[in-house]
Amino acid sequence: MTAQAERRATTGPAFAEAGERAELGVVVVTFDNEPHLDRLLASLRLEAAGTRMRVVVVDNGSSDGTVRRARAHADVRTLTGHGNVGYAGGINVGAAALGDVPAVLVLNADLVLEPGAVPALLARLHRPRAGVVLPMLLDRSGAVQPSLRREPSVTRSLGDAVLGRFLGDRPGWLSETVRDPTAYAWAHPVDWGTGAAVLVRAETARSVGPWDERFFLYSEETDYCRRVREAGWEVWFEPAARVRHAAGGSGRGPELTALLQVNRVRYARKHRAAPVAGATLAVTAVTSLARTWDPGHRSAVRALLVPAARRALPRGRPTGLVQADGGRAADGPDPATRSAARARVTGTVVVPAHDEAAVIGRTLAGLAPWARATGVEVVVVCNGCTDGTADVARRFPGVRVLELPEGSKPRALDAGDRAARAFPRVYLDADVTASPAAVAATLRALAEGPWLAARPPAAVDVAGASAPVRAFHRARARLAAPREALWGAGVYGLSAAGHARLGRFPDLVADDLWVDALFAPGEKRVVDAPPVRVVAPRTARSLVRVLARTARGTAEVRARAAARSDAAPAAPPAEQPAAPPGTAATAVPGPARTAAALLRTVRGPRSALDAAVYAALVTAGRVRARRGSGWERDESSRR
Repeated sequence: MTAQAERRATTGPAFAEAGERAELGVVVVTFDNEPHLDRLLASLRLEAAGTRMRVVVVDNGSSDGTVRRARAHADVRTLTGHGNVGYAGGINVGAAALGDVPAVLVLNADLVLEPGAVPALLARLHRPRAGVVLPMLLDRSGAVQPSLRREPSVTRSLGDAVLGRFLGDRPGWLSETVRDPTAYAWAHPVDWGTGAAVLVRAETARSVGPWDERFFLYSEETDYCRRVREAGWEVWFEPAARVRHAAGGSGRGPELTALLQVNRVRYARKHRAAPVAGATLAVTAVTSLARTWDPGHRSAVRALLVPAARRALPRGRPTGLVQADGGRAADGPDPATRSAARARVTGTVVVPAHDEAAVIGRTLAGLAPWARATGVEVVVVCNGCTDGTADVARRFPGVRVLELPEGSKPRALDAGDRAARAFPRVYLDADVTASPAAVAATLRALAEGPWLAARPPAAVDVAGASAPVRAFHRARARLAAPREALWGAGVYGLSAAGHARLGRFPDLVADDLWVDALFAPGEKRVVDAPPVRVVAPRTARSLVRVLARTARGTAEVRARAAARSDAAPAAPPAEQPAAPPGTAATAVPGPARTAAALLRTVRGPRSALDAAVYAALVTAGRVRARRGSGWERDESSRR
């Protein structure tokens, strides 16, 4: 392409280059979108006159001139070479490449933004709990597209299957699509909406984690918006932001029709109990059986009922998102850049493990190769193990494995400290999955200061969990304390100065709670990083066991902190656990503070029910804690 053509392609306000400040990051995922891309970027340039934005185009293996069109825009970063990773995977690739931006706008390539759309979206995002904002979608003629949706259910699937577009004003429990015209006339929270245009607050993205790439295409926005709501954020519809949608820019064929139906079932299996997921499968299969005249629905029936046909549907390889610098090598950084990124990370990861053969491989699979490449130490301390935990850990080159006869987490942490050679240090539970980007961000924050203690965000995986467990974690996600404190995530880190304040780990159940109490708010932080994955107990009974251990640990820490404060040693010896600051006993969350915070999260019937379930389960845990002792852990998530 000539230089003159390049100048024409970039006519208008310029986008921010890498390293320049930007108020907004934009990710455009493309696949054979040559006819659409220039129109979208031209409309974005008009919006860039008032909003400094950085734009990334992620091409999923187009066979037309899409990449050529994208590269004609010199100020647009174009990522290629990763294959077709699907819409969710493309979003993850693009978001990882944007750098530090306050919000991310995800766009289909077959859109045109009307003037003022971006400022309207950003204005709505200023609401304190607004995590996602969806615009008004219009078709080519300017008519409103019914893009808002209700949470999927069996009755809604059945209603849509039987009635289709007929009886458009039917009750909400009989339709997933919101067709009432008044719903598109005012700004309000919604369950979810079409993912053609989605604005996400950066803080929300960090707390929720990457888009689920298992969906490839369809239902990925349903899943993401649900996770946003479960994390305590709101999904808003903003009609003042208007976007024209060509629709069908990604194409539609029998395989994609089948994928649409399969992903409905995949979503139900991820988020609903087994009987509901089974009913969803039955309704979806019957719906496609009734439409076997259509090749797409014939493909759907086979995919729903035959595993081999389901595996043959479009799917992408995992994108990984595991560069040492927190980004992704989609467009191939040179070896010098990769080497510099590795050199910027140093430290040790200590993993205490007691009979964790079922999960330790999952924990080390992504972490160990990265650590070996960067020089970060990984020390696994098997304490009192009677299974094959040590054998599994030794399969990962570079991982040091220690074995202790005593089953004690504090002793395991101390042994890991004695074996470790480098600071800062991250202490990671063996059943928590942390990406290299999350560990690297924590180590850097501790190395560069001024933080003495830090951890990455945490996302709770409730897939397959019972309804009470899901309600509990929805309520917990609305509380500020679990998002801001060091405890409760299964991971935290200490700098050399922070560790000096700790000394040795005390013989307490809640080591993370004790460590959190050692530091004032200005000395600790939750870093900006991909969240670690914490698997929730699958049953309420298992959750109560965990809550009993938590209650026992909280009581121990409060008692130890109070005793230390009364003793008030001037300078505890380095070999002894340090005492938390004078206010530590009150810093440990008590029942009254927790209850008050829980009440403040109630905004309606559903949040009230979630809060009631949370309170009941916590109370049951405290009652169990008074009746027993010892280490009670969840076995349901380790199967």
